[in-house]
This record gives sequence, C-alpha cells and structure tokens, in this order.
Amino acid sequence: MKYLSTRGGVTDLSFCQAVSMGLSSDGGLIVPEYIPHIGVKLKDFSKLSYPALAFEIMTPFVDDISSGDLRSIINKSYSSFSEKQVAPLVQVADYYVMELFHGPTLAFKDVALQFLGNIFEYINRDKDQALNVLGATSGDTGSAAIAGLKGKKNINLFIMFPEGRTSSIQERQMTTVTESNVQNIAIEGTFDDCQALLKTVFRDLAFKSELNLGAVNSVNWARVLAQTVYYFSAYFQLGMPSYFQVSVPTGNFGNIFAAFVARQMGLPIERLILATNQNDILHRFFETGLYKKTGVRSTNSPAMDIQVASNFERYLYYFFGQEREKFEKFVESFETTGSAEINLDTYNFHEVFSTGSASDAQISDRIRSIYNATGYIADPHTAVGIEVGIKKMNTEIPLVCLATAHPAKFPSLISEILPNSSIEHPTIEALKGLPTRKKKIGNNVDELKDFIRSFVAD
Repeated sequence: MKYLSTRGGVTDLSFCQAVSMGLSSDGGLIVPEYIPHIGVKLKDFSKLSYPALAFEIMTPFVDDISSGDLRSIINKSYSSFSEKQVAPLVQVADYYVMELFHGPTLAFKDVALQFLGNIFEYINRDKDQALNVLGATSGDTGSAAIAGLKGKKNINLFIMFPEGRTSSIQERQMTTVTESNVQNIAIEGTFDDCQALLKTVFRDLAFKSELNLGAVNSVNWARVLAQTVYYFSAYFQLGMPSYFQVSVPTGNFGNIFAAFVARQMGLPIERLILATNQNDILHRFFETGLYKKTGVRSTNSPAMDIQVASNFERYLYYFFGQEREKFEKFVESFETTGSAEINLDTYNFHEVFSTGSASDAQISDRIRSIYNATGYIADPHTAVGIEVGIKKMNTEIPLVCLATAHPAKFPSLISEILPNSSIEHPTIEALKGLPTRKKKIGNNVDELKDFIRSFVAD
C-alpha cells in the first residue's frame, strides 16, 4: 500500500512516511491509494481478540513494518486498557452503546493514540534528531496524546488547547502531567484557531524540516486506521447481522470517516448517522449542500465545538473520485471564503449518511431519560450520538451508538442533570490536588513557533 495527498502534490509514500509526515507538505491530507476490500474474509475474523483483529484490519495498509513488529506494537498499545475487549458493546434499551472509554484517559482517542504513540516510537527509535510532535485539541485528543507519548525517548510533544474552552477535567488531565517531554499550550481563541495554527505551522516546510515536526491530530492517517477496527469489533459483538448502523458524535469528522473506510472495506454498515451538537456545519452541509463556517458556539459537549472539520477533506477526495477539478474548486473556495457549495440533486449523499443535530437542552433531556429508563449514564458527547441516532435509526436493523468519553470527565454537568447519581472514577479522582503547568500564548503563529524552537533548543 502506498499513500498520497488529497491535493496531488505528494505521492508514493510508505506507511511510516505517511505517519511521519502527518499533514501533507502540500497542505492536503494523506490517504491510501485505494481502500482494500476484505468483506469475503470477515467470517474468518469473528473469533479474534481485539489486538488480533486490529492486526488483520491494519495489515493491508502497512507496507514497511514487519508482521512481528506490527503485532508487538498493537499488543503493547491495547495492554493499557481496563477492558480486555477494549471496546465492549453494551445493550441500552433497544440500541447498543459501544464503550470506547476504557483506555488510560477515559476517551475514545486512546484507541488511536496509544497506537500512534507506539508507531512514533518505532519510527524514531534509531534517529539522531528528536521528533517534535504538535497537536491541537478541543478536549480529549490532548490528554490521550500525552498518555501515548509522555516519557518516550527522543520525542517531544506540544499540545495546543483553547484557553477556557475545555472541561476542567480535560484540562487537568493535560496540565498535571509532569514529564519533561510534554508541553501544554493554552491558546487565546477557539479550537478552530488552534487547528488553523497547526495547519499554518505544517505548511511552513522549512520550519517543519528544521524542527522535525510530526502531527498527532486526526490529520494523521494512523489515527483513522486504528479507529476503523472498533467498527469491525462492533459487528462481531452483534453476532454478524446482515446489516447494522452506527451513530457517531461528530466534530472533526475523523471518527465517522473511519466508519466510512470500514464500510468501503466491506463491513455491512447500512448507514452512517452523523450527529452534531449546535456547531452543525456538517449536518447543514448534508442537508443543503452548503459547507459554510459560522461562529463557534460553546456547548455542553465541548470536544465537538468545531466549525472546520479537517477530515472532511478526506471524504470529499473519495467522494469526488475522478472529478479532480470539482474537488479542488470546493476545497479552495472553503479555504479562501469560508464557504463552498455543491448541488445535492447531482449527488446522493443520503445513500451513506443520515445526519442530525442536538441542542444542549436536548442533550440534557436525553441523558436524564436514558438514566431514568435504564440506569445507564452517558456523557454529553455520547448523548448527542444517542439523541440523533434514535431519531434517524432504521428500526429494522441494530443501532450502535459510540460512547466517546466516560461521564466522570464531566462531573459538573452530570451532577446538575442527575443530582442523585454517582460517576466517580479513580483515574479522575487521582488528579485532585496535583500541581498544573501550561504556557499561555496568543493566537499568533510566530509566538507559537518561537516557543517550540526555544524549548527544543534548551
């Protein structure tokens, strides 16, 4: 398998080269040359453990790591999860919840970032220059990246997050880490500002080369690849139905793009239900054909407070297929004007996607109704997926809603909605009273570069 950029300026990359590059040097996103179809082999994977399943799903995409090394990396990545099954499926009422929060930071990002951290370590094991990894987070990516990379030899990690716009627990999970190779950077602005800074830095090819920069965000292909695995696991845990559907709380489009890849590989997902909060740029696009930025709204599901969904470009690349000029025109229009449009009468998006959005009030009501009916407690992001999933589901086939974070990460909100519930978790309790450290900087790319350069020089 070789990799290329969505924008055509980079081709013929190996897997490790694609992972190292992160965001393509031409500003595009790295994608495989094709998506292999493995549908005929599905039944052969039904009894495999999660790590063994991950090995089978990932192998067609990895061309430069030996089978033995890849298997060791995968086994190491999932040894830190509290559930042997990694992503267990739980029935709640007449739908299922796939719990993706049994990793070290209690969020679905652990599934990919434990793997990516070990891949980075493998790639950089014999190099003289340290790898400097830059990431931006709206909530859970930062702590999961830190858990995957803290203390690793010859690797430095710089995590940007929007000051005051993550939950208090999410910030403490990042800023209480004391390993010297980790730096937390609080940016004055929104997550979209952090993401724009990241893209600007990576497009400065001289700086990227000088600092040997790598990316930890879902722009990195390895994260998408790791996330495809749990959709296959869901299918097997359901008992291999003829079809099933998934509802995915969506901000940056990475998680649901992984489901799209799994579907293209032959997994019988009938529909992908894309669930947004009030930052509903993706829902609006699939309803109207207009992809247009508006102001970012602060909500009770902060990891989804995003108006620029980076991974959407990957989907558009595959969707437009050979219509290269239309793809390039769409991307250029959005980047230059903040708006791009297609005619929905020409394209049938709804064959694959069904979409919806949920307000803060609807999320709170859904958390309360789930608890009252079943005793199950959903975090606000999971509740977005359940709220939209229930409304959009095909009642004839199983519905799997992704639980992307443990409710203990949002104690204030859950206590307000469910005052008599208990959601304590020892991982969260251990953060209390610990000292914190972070560097505050403005929404300024030169200030960011100066900080990274000065840290690396020390």
